[in-house]
Amino acid sequence: MSEHVKLQEKYGLYINGEFRDASDGGTFKSYCPADGEYLATCAAATKEDVDEAVKGAWAAFKTWKKTTPKQRAAILREVADVLEKNKDYLAMVESMDNGKPIRETLNIDIPLSIDHFRYFVCQLH
Repeated sequence: MSEHVKLQEKYGLYINGEFRDASDGGTFKSYCPADGEYLATCAAATKEDVDEAVKGAWAAFKTWKKTTPKQRAAILREVADVLEKNKDYLAMVESMDNGKPIRETLNIDIPLSIDHFRYFVCQLH
C-alpha cells in the first residue's frame, strides 16, 4: 500500500517545538492493519514526557494568549492551507495507519479537519 507514499523510518515526540525521543528511549512499531505492512517506529511517550508536553503548552500559552484575533486567524488559516495542500498525502497516511478506506479519509476526515480550522478562523473575525 505504501510503495508510493514516503514515510519517515522513525517518528519522535513533538514537545516544546522540537522532535525528540521518549525520555526512556521507548518505542513501538506501527503496522498497517489492512495488510500488516511495517510503517514506522514511533517514540512511546512516558508520563514524564506527557508532563513535559503539558508544561510546554502552558508556557506557550503565555505568549499565545497575547496574540490578537487577527494574528490567531492568520495562524489557523495557514494551518488549514498546509493541510489542504497535503490532503492526498495525509489521507493516504491516515488510511495506512488505521486501515480506514481512502475514500473516507480523503473525502471526510481530512476535509473536515481543514473545515474545523477554517471555521475557527471565521469565529475570530
